[in-house]
Formats: sequence, structure tokens, C-alpha cells
Amino acid sequence: MLRRPRVATLLLVVVGAAISCQAPRTAPTPASSRNTDGAPPALHNVQRVTDSLISGSMPQGDAGFDALRELGVRTIISVDGATPDVERARARSMRYVHVPVGYDGIRPDAAAILARAARDLPGPIYLHCHHGKHRGPAACALIAVMLGQMSTQDGEAFLRLAGTSPDYPGLFASVAAARPITPAELDAVPPSFPEIAPRPAFVQAMSMAQDAYDHLVEIRDAGWAVPPHHPDLVPAAEAARLESLLRGLQDDQETLRRPDGFRHLMAASQAAAAALETAIVSAAPAAELAARLSAVGHTCRDCHVPYRNPAR
Repeated sequence: MLRRPRVATLLLVVVGAAISCQAPRTAPTPASSRNTDGAPPALHNVQRVTDSLISGSMPQGDAGFDALRELGVRTIISVDGATPDVERARARSMRYVHVPVGYDGIRPDAAAILARAARDLPGPIYLHCHHGKHRGPAACALIAVMLGQMSTQDGEAFLRLAGTSPDYPGLFASVAAARPITPAELDAVPPSFPEIAPRPAFVQAMSMAQDAYDHLVEIRDAGWAVPPHHPDLVPAAEAARLESLLRGLQDDQETLRRPDGFRHLMAASQAAAAALETAIVSAAPAAELAARLSAVGHTCRDCHVPYRNPAR
């Protein structure tokens, strides 16, 4: 259950550990989902930002959407590039709104749509990115500032509380520059709330690659076997999917127009994924598989820092 704290501190639960920090003047309240049969929580990095706005990770499968239903959520807003699971939301009488944003900041037009959706659509509203740490919290803070529910200082404090990385200064800058919007200004924003927004093929493929990598982390944590809570994940198949996506991305027009350094790191990620796939198929020891997966993660992070956030 989500409750407002009675003391002037917040507890942010991260990987089972509680970290205490000073609450901003308008204190967002953390919320956590329950474990089921020892499985990881269906939702991660979940926090109540305002009375009607909750921030967190992308809901995964029936368990994720069931957890949202338990929280009373009526509207889901995604700022991630991945295609929203509209059918699972509809099956639980929840509406999806899709407004993808980048790591380099939130454009004023996107911010205005998010603010109008948060004002007009039924709550509670659950707003998510992929992991619920960077773009999602930034969008929530921006909405709260624009609707007069939070100061910019409180918004920036919330980003730090949520674990938003300083590697994405554009997200912090978007919140710092936010100002309350008048009802008349908000009424002038077209109420266009698409369930699935059009996205470039490059963005879709990158989102799918992130999804495949996250699945491989779950497989690793299950001892390089099919995770009990995710029986559809086959280790070799997920590694092959990741390698195929990264290989295809190398020939994408968006990749070809980018600097040599970006293309070099994309090739390094694909090579690391191919080595992981080979190791899984050959039944290599768990320690080697973990090292291969770690190498994939390192190449992705090496690319993300300089190229995913042009504002840095």
C-alpha cells in the first residue's frame, strides 16, 4: 500500500536495501510492489510523486500489470521508446498513453502533452520509462512542476532520490527550466494521447536490444537456465536475438550517419553478443558466461555515455 511518510525522511528501496535521505518540501512517497513466490518484484523503482502520479519501471507481463491494478492505476503513460503492451492494459481497464522522450532532455511540446494528459486523464497515473530511474522520474518531476504541485528544487531533489544519473544532464536541465503552466495554456495543448506513438526503426530496435539484454540478466541470475518466473526465456535464443538486433543496427541509416566512434562501439557490442551466444550454445562454464555478458554491458555503457546523451 502507498502511504505518505509521517517523518521528514524518505526511504528509497534499491535492491532490497533502504537508503535514508532528506525529503524535499513536497515529499514524493516511495511505493514498493510485493514479491510473489520468491520472484523479483513485478515493478521496480516505484515511487509516488504526487497524490495521483506514480513513477516506476516498465510493467512486464501479467504480473506487472496485475501489480498496477492492485495499486489502483487507471492510466499508464510511457516515455520509453519500446512499444507499450496496450492489450494487457486494456484487459485490466487501463488506458495507455505513449510519449517517447530522449535522454538528452524533454522537449517543450512533449512536456506540454504529458502535463495535459496528467491533468485530464483518470488517475492514479503510472508513468514509466524502461528501468524507472532516468526519463520516467524526469517526466514525473516536470509534470508536477508544470501543474504547480512541486517546485523546481523539489523536482531536482526527486531526480536525485530516484537515482537519475548525472550522465544525463539534459534531464536535470529540463526540470530546472520547468515553470508552472496556466490552465489556458494547458487547454491550448491538443489532447492527442496516442496509445502507440510512431518511432524510427532505430529507436524500436534499440529498445528491443535493451529488452533482450535485460532478459539475459534474468537468465544469468537463474543460473543460466530458464527463469522460473519467465518460462518463455530460452538462453541461447535471447543471446541470438540480441546479437541479431545489434548486427542489424550496424547497417541502419541512423548508425551510418553517426561518428566513427559510435559505429566502432556498435560493432564491439555486436561482437561481444556473438561471443556470448557462442559460449551459451557450447555450454561454457557459468563464470565465463557471466564474463561474456558483462563484456556486452560494458560495450553498451561505453557507447551510451558519449552518444546517447548529446547534451553532455
